[in-house]
Amino acid sequence: MHSDSGSALDAFSPIDFEAELNPEQRAAVLAPDGPALVLAGAGSGKTRTLTYRVAYLLQQGVWPSQILLLTFTNKAAREMLSRVEELTGMPSWKFWGGTFHGIGQRILRMHGESIGLEKNFTIMDQSDAESLLGDVIREIDSAFAKNKDNPKPKVVGDMISYARNTCRPVHEIVEERYPWIEELPVVVDGFAKAYEGRKRERQLCDYDDLLELWVKLLKENEEVRTHFQDRFKYILVDEYQDTNRVQATIINTLGEKNRNVMIVGDNWQCIYTWRGAEFENMTEFAEQYPDRQIYKIETNYRSTPGILDFANHMMVMHPPIDGYPLELKAHKPNTVLPYVVPAMDTRQQARYVMSRIEGLSQEGRSLKDIAVLYRAHYQAMDLQLELSRSGLPFTITSGVRFFEQAHVRDLVAQLRLASNPRDIAAFNRLAMLLPRVGARTADRLFKLAEKIAARDRISPVLALTHDEVLKKVPKDALDDYRDMGFTVQDIETAMGGPAGNAVEKEDQSDLFTEVVSDEKRAAEAKSPQEVMQLAIDGWYGDYMRTVFDNWQSRKDDLDSLVGFAGRYDTMEELLAQLVLLNSETSDRSIDPEQETIKLTTIHQAKGLEYPIVFVIGLAEGLLPLKRAIESGDTDEERRLFYVSVTRAQDELYLMFPKVSASGGPPQLLEPSRFLREVPEHLYEMLRVRTGW
Repeated sequence: MHSDSGSALDAFSPIDFEAELNPEQRAAVLAPDGPALVLAGAGSGKTRTLTYRVAYLLQQGVWPSQILLLTFTNKAAREMLSRVEELTGMPSWKFWGGTFHGIGQRILRMHGESIGLEKNFTIMDQSDAESLLGDVIREIDSAFAKNKDNPKPKVVGDMISYARNTCRPVHEIVEERYPWIEELPVVVDGFAKAYEGRKRERQLCDYDDLLELWVKLLKENEEVRTHFQDRFKYILVDEYQDTNRVQATIINTLGEKNRNVMIVGDNWQCIYTWRGAEFENMTEFAEQYPDRQIYKIETNYRSTPGILDFANHMMVMHPPIDGYPLELKAHKPNTVLPYVVPAMDTRQQARYVMSRIEGLSQEGRSLKDIAVLYRAHYQAMDLQLELSRSGLPFTITSGVRFFEQAHVRDLVAQLRLASNPRDIAAFNRLAMLLPRVGARTADRLFKLAEKIAARDRISPVLALTHDEVLKKVPKDALDDYRDMGFTVQDIETAMGGPAGNAVEKEDQSDLFTEVVSDEKRAAEAKSPQEVMQLAIDGWYGDYMRTVFDNWQSRKDDLDSLVGFAGRYDTMEELLAQLVLLNSETSDRSIDPEQETIKLTTIHQAKGLEYPIVFVIGLAEGLLPLKRAIESGDTDEERRLFYVSVTRAQDELYLMFPKVSASGGPPQLLEPSRFLREVPEHLYEMLRVRTGW
């Protein structure tokens, strides 16, 4: 152990590590010098362990400025440093502690000039970076953005960022994500190089630069590298399972000399590989430091023995990691087993959750004690509807409510416009999605279409793509606008409307009084399910692929609406219900002080805990997701399920629908493979009353 004259904590009372830590935590906290891997399971007191490790180093004479503490969020950094200050009295500002990006920009401000970065460089936020990349793309290839098949600048930027964080060539990532556009990989690679040049020229940095340029500085400037290798006698890294290749390189470079690197993490909670986290980083730490010591902190203070037994057994089928497996051990006394609850469909699943929440309330449980977790937003749609109708307050901690999501409202806008061509709000919403179309332009286009429809006695929807209107559409938006108009016309026709035909009127002064008989409309109209599918397969489905990097999950949301539409006999009923539902979910204001049920995706629940947890949608194709099954990569889906299970403190309800109604004929669903693999004696099966 490094020691200067005296201790950094000479003025403070010594800490009784024996009394304040359990044996597992204490072993990690009092670890001797050298590389160390701390495997800290869910609910095992990881933050406490790191806090006391810092305090121990201070007590041994290490100065705060010699300790580098790296976390993934500013909140985690503030929490840890404030705990250290409470424990030791050492002011938090004396430490080098913070996020990777925060520490990176600090070092680049100090020494970046040696790699051509001035001290006053500007850090761009995501919006600024996207705008700059858009400028570069337009300058290199002005026709690129006009081709509606090409991804928009935001998606191009997401692919470039992912390539940088995973240390892979840009063209490889583009080829994987857009295999149907043959020339795109080379084109985007050119954009990436030009974007880098433009940033350096203007002394701008995006978030990825704060890591990449930090690595560049350490590699190219021996004096700076040696300075920080000497300065940081001890390096502590939180949530190491979430690090990417660039972050691992930074840690390995800084720790090369003193080798006092302690990484803390849990491989079973690595659930962010889709954004660049490298699952292998923890195992490769062993290759970098073959003499590293492993410390396991397995005592869980959060969950009951029954919940932990379930969690341990479900991970038995995960590919093994030599020397690394954790087996959580309960500190709490035994109570009930987890409950597995099959439901007929998602509506019955939602009604059971509602019923059980009412029962828990009668038992004295607060709503704030309850969380409902799910793999994807659409899986909670029925539950959100039931909660909204019941008046029970709930908060979506992983985004907005289902029917408030932008892509859902965009799709519904197409249906609204086809149903009611006077709906200028629906038209404006769609038109303003397009480049260079603002509110005034949209308003002018709509009024011109109305005028042409009245003059030529055609459907107002058909008039949207009249040559006179198309001439007024900004050139960059023309292809998308035309396709949007054609889709709305197809939808109007599918609804039994007049698109493509002359509109007969009883009163020529009233543009919208049609004499199409109800019988004829009903005979020609397609089912609400068919209309909904048509809307998804049309222009907006293609549009999503070019503007959202997570377009697949958004399409899953929209696909779920096909099944929802199947509950209604006519489009009029469906549209009325959609409007009412949007009103129900949007207009309800929640008092910040009010106790609410928490609804969240599993990803957003990581790091949190709740006394009572419901995990819904535990069927094959839902968790694991269908696309994960098709790609043969379900390991991360298993880890997601593990994270969901280990959020529960006292009671855990694991639910799955037996029938899918996502469009087309109902299909039988199997329980998730992750459920089927757990021995039956580790859970209690509950039966839902068929009357629900």
